[in-house]
Amino acid sequence: MKLVGTDIDGTILPPSGEFSARTRAALAALGPAGIPLVLVTARPPRWVDSIASALGVNGLAVCGNGAVVYDMGERAIVDAVGVPTETLLLVAARLREALPGVVFAIESPHGFSREPSFPLNERNLEPHAVAPFEELPAVLDGSVFKVLALLEDGMADDMLAVALPFCEGLLEASHSSSVSPLIEIAPLGVTKAFGLARQAERFGVDTADVVAFGDAPNDIPMLEWAGTSYAVANAHADVLAAAQHHTASVSDDGVAQVLEALLADATPAT
Repeated sequence: MKLVGTDIDGTILPPSGEFSARTRAALAALGPAGIPLVLVTARPPRWVDSIASALGVNGLAVCGNGAVVYDMGERAIVDAVGVPTETLLLVAARLREALPGVVFAIESPHGFSREPSFPLNERNLEPHAVAPFEELPAVLDGSVFKVLALLEDGMADDMLAVALPFCEGLLEASHSSSVSPLIEIAPLGVTKAFGLARQAERFGVDTADVVAFGDAPNDIPMLEWAGTSYAVANAHADVLAAAQHHTASVSDDGVAQVLEALLADATPAT
């Protein structure tokens, strides 16, 4: 184990919204052992600062399902991959036909933007653009790194099954929560595997020496890429099938249990 990549929500962060002391301690132990920790999340960078503070970490995070590299210490975007305007408009038009009633929001280096009918559930959100998708500034300038497509009363698994053929060869579609009627769309070729692989290269770590953890379908590319992969017990069925190993649920500190064991095995006997 020379690098650890982990999803956040549902993997190390339980439904309570608070990290356990055991999880914080296990992640903190990686640094003294010389093992980089990379958080790999669907969250946009603006949602990662609170995570960094709660965990006491200040390294790199891969955000937007692989599209963005964010320096948690500097609180700055290091790199971002955007989607060409023509591609976004084409896929949006296809999804409007295939999923009547779908509404969109986007994330870009400029921040969050949304269509007027996209529900706003986030507290303390800074002023942002509200307009039809086709008129949002970040869509027009090609800087969008993540699209949220929401269908009221929809089911994420069903929505994804419909969307995938329309995105094939153009964009990447996934979802990070089966209970939300929401799918997430990223630039073509950009997945959590793409993002984590770039960080492994940055640290000079081979795929075989990467340990990855996840719980949702958007974690599958990362789990399939990593040399060693674990799904927490509460993971989506597809994730449980894709991961090499299983561990306890997020509420039972499954990731911490694995890291404690791996670090103990790596510590020379005295």
